[in-house]
Amino acid sequence: MHNIQEQLLKLVGEKNLGSLTLREIGELIGEKFPQKIKHHLTQLEHKGLIKINKAASSIERSTQGLIKNSKLISIPILGTANCGPTTLFADQNIEGYLKMSSKLLGKKKGVFAIKASGLSMNKAAINDKTIEEGDYLIVDKDETSPRNRDIVLAIIDDAAVVKRYIWDAENEQVILASDSTKDLPPIYIHPDDKFAINGKVVQVIKKPKL
Repeated sequence: MHNIQEQLLKLVGEKNLGSLTLREIGELIGEKFPQKIKHHLTQLEHKGLIKINKAASSIERSTQGLIKNSKLISIPILGTANCGPTTLFADQNIEGYLKMSSKLLGKKKGVFAIKASGLSMNKAAINDKTIEEGDYLIVDKDETSPRNRDIVLAIIDDAAVVKRYIWDAENEQVILASDSTKDLPPIYIHPDDKFAINGKVVQVIKKPKL
C-alpha cells in the first residue's frame, strides 16, 4: 500500500476527514498537492477500505461483515503468502476486501483472505479445489493449533508461507511440507524456533481462467 494511503487510512480512523478540504487533509500528512490526496482517497475507496459519502460530508473506514441488504460478505485481504520459498512478507495491513457469497463460506467467522503466490501447493486440495498462483485462500485465524497434515498459514522470520503441517514426534521437529508437482524440499523447524501458525486454510477461491 502506498505511504500516503497508509497515512490517510490512519487519519480516517482518528477524525472525520469529510469535513475538511483536500488541501487541509494534505497539510495533516505533509502533502502539498490536493490532487494526490484525491487520487489516494479514491484508491482507498476502490479497494473497499473506506466509504466516502459526499452528501453527508463523511469519510469512514469499511468494516468486515455482511454487506447491507445483500447476502454478500466482506472478508479482509491481508496480503500475499508464498506457496514456495519464504520470500514474501505477510503484511498485516488490510489491502482490500474480498466480496463473496456467504453460501461459499458457510458459518465460518473470524476469517481473512491471503493471495497465493507460487506453485508448491498445487497438488494440495481444500474441498476438491487445488491451490494455485493467484488463488485467494480463506484462513481461519482461530485455528492456530493444527492437526497433523492440515494446510496452514505459517510465519517464519516475518515471511508467510502456506504449507502442509506435519509433526515429527520421533525427531521432535515440525515439518512444513510442499504438496507440488515440483520436487521441492520441506522446511524443518525446531519447536523453539521463531515461527507461528496464523491459521488453517479452510477454503480456496479459484482465480478465474479468462
